[in-house]
Amino acid sequence: MFKSFYSLSSKPFSKEINSKNMFTSNSYNELTARLNYLKDNRGIGMIVGEAGSGKTSGLRSFTTSLNPALYKTVYFPLSTVTVNDFYRGLAYSLDLEPASRKIDLFKQIQEAILSFYHNKKITPFIVLDELQFATSSFLSDLHMLFNFSMDAENPFILILCGMPSLSMKLSLGHHQPLNQRLIMRYKMQALSREEIKAYIEHQMTLAGSSYPIFSDAAIEAITSVSRGWPRLINSLATNSLVFGCQKGLKYIDDEAVRLAAIDLGM
Repeated sequence: MFKSFYSLSSKPFSKEINSKNMFTSNSYNELTARLNYLKDNRGIGMIVGEAGSGKTSGLRSFTTSLNPALYKTVYFPLSTVTVNDFYRGLAYSLDLEPASRKIDLFKQIQEAILSFYHNKKITPFIVLDELQFATSSFLSDLHMLFNFSMDAENPFILILCGMPSLSMKLSLGHHQPLNQRLIMRYKMQALSREEIKAYIEHQMTLAGSSYPIFSDAAIEAITSVSRGWPRLINSLATNSLVFGCQKGLKYIDDEAVRLAAIDLGM
């Protein structure tokens, strides 16, 4: 609806944005640097951040840049699956036909990871998302599953991703064996005031905007309500364009943002 009104060639603020067009905020650049460190050294890393902070999109952008001849990317959104469900899902992702017994699955997965790394010269790059929902038994199994040669080698890259509560969960005494094996940790940061303005302009330019549709007052209002979290910025900006179109506004003002925020329950 608003695309034609504002003469846009595509919908802005979409999560389907091509990785090469990602906005490179300070937090995104730092995340990329930490992931490169993990890629070079292998092992286990942890990325945490508030909902909508850009964790998953940043990881998606990074993994799409990996050479598939050198890395086997596995993305597993954990939610509340059981340990056995996870084992079976991971086995399928590693091109295995899962065994029926857990102990056999454990052996299958470890042997597959070793085979990828030593025989095929491919490093499994495994991302476990929404890990804040993981049970204690799951995290304990995770520590054992990714222990190779009595912890003498890391033929894999494993990323634990979730809300900030994941850090607190891993800091508990009974999870110290896993916590101490983390060689990389990063917490996503909100966009700064300057970055929010640049982000909105970046998104609108990608969508084909020929002039600055969002006024300074509108950007200030989005900054105040969103607190710099990308997903909230996307929702607010999109809804503001809807209201702007309905009211026939050439420029989005702070009133359109206010109405958008009310409509979204913010």
